[in-house]
Amino acid sequence: MIDFILNDQDISTDQLPGTTVLDFVRYHKDLKGTKIGCREGDCGACTVMVGELVGNEVKYRTMTSCLMPLANAAGKHIVTVEGINPPDGSMTPVQQAMVDESGTQCGFCTVGFVMSLTNFCVDAVSSPHVSKGIDGAISAVDGNICRCTGYKSIERAGSVVSSQLSVVSSQTDVADKLDLAIKSKVVPSYFSGIKERLAKVSEKSNRQPTTDNRQLQFVSGGTDLYVQRPEHMAESDATPLLYDEHLRGIRDTETHIEIGGSATVTDLLVSPVMQSIFPQLYKHLKLVSSTPIRNMATLAGNFVNASPIGDMTVWFLALDAEITLSSPPYEGGVAAASADGVVLSRTLPLKNLYLGYKQLAKQPDEMITAIRFKKPGDDFRFNFEKVCKRTYLDIATVNTAMSMSVASASADALSITDAHISAGGVGPIPFI
Repeated sequence: MIDFILNDQDISTDQLPGTTVLDFVRYHKDLKGTKIGCREGDCGACTVMVGELVGNEVKYRTMTSCLMPLANAAGKHIVTVEGINPPDGSMTPVQQAMVDESGTQCGFCTVGFVMSLTNFCVDAVSSPHVSKGIDGAISAVDGNICRCTGYKSIERAGSVVSSQLSVVSSQTDVADKLDLAIKSKVVPSYFSGIKERLAKVSEKSNRQPTTDNRQLQFVSGGTDLYVQRPEHMAESDATPLLYDEHLRGIRDTETHIEIGGSATVTDLLVSPVMQSIFPQLYKHLKLVSSTPIRNMATLAGNFVNASPIGDMTVWFLALDAEITLSSPPYEGGVAAASADGVVLSRTLPLKNLYLGYKQLAKQPDEMITAIRFKKPGDDFRFNFEKVCKRTYLDIATVNTAMSMSVASASADALSITDAHISAGGVGPIPFI
């Protein structure tokens, strides 16, 4: 059984874990506000909010439900547009702003924009990485496409929402961001009890799969597998890894930076460890897909996709990173000791993972459990660039990254003591 909260309803379902959240809410719960668009995570019409209990608070992120397996909903709060609608039939401030500023015409994409802006209002109050003003509102809808309205009206709606949020934040002495969102009527009052309810649901949700030696299929964020093989994945019983605590986290070990294989691009973006190393982190990672996809896409998934234009592959190749590959048996997503006490893991330079187009130097039952690179010093320089048809929400035509260490050669000159350059889109594999 998969247990989670859908809007204000406790759910316990035996539906196939590979079923997408989009199909579950539409066809099994008859919640038709969430729309079916591209089914590839590009248009944002199916955007939902996903709440996770982290410590003593619930953190929400937007995700495209067309690529989200139901297994990843276990222990979470899934919010569709029906879940933010006020009980009295009125509109939320976000919905009202979209109406007042003529931000909708056919209305098909509107729900996705509303959910993204709503999540912005919930998240922006206390998250230091989120821009609070109009730039933050625009950034929040970078995964939503409108085909008929034109974006200026939606941008105006975002400006109204961000201004209202700023006023309420300055006038209200509320530490909890959810309480502030409730006071602002951005979300209904039932959100105040979600933390306690999620704690109970999480106790029933087994997120630590234990497997035997059989060959398994794994799924983390699903942002690639559900595009390539949607019918197969919907009927699969793949082992979910996205929320496996053994595979998450970003750690500074003094000599290296170690990252769990299921860490997402957004995890990198909000990490104080990564922010301290990469001053242009926000600028660079904003070039990678869109907010909902960054919330789902994992490093290990990007690497094993083996695309010659994988953004994060190129990024970590330039850091001369290495990966940990683990073999079964697994406990909680990481390799357990075999019968003779040997832990079945090995390390491999990331640059040696790629043998040819979509060919990897890994066994079918191996998974990437960790990524690590040497901790840079104060003399570190890094840059990431990407050429594509659109600046945002697009795959690369070519991409490149470069890291280097420099030293003072003289009073007015620097010397390069170490350098790594990577490039994607220039051959069948990413080059370094």
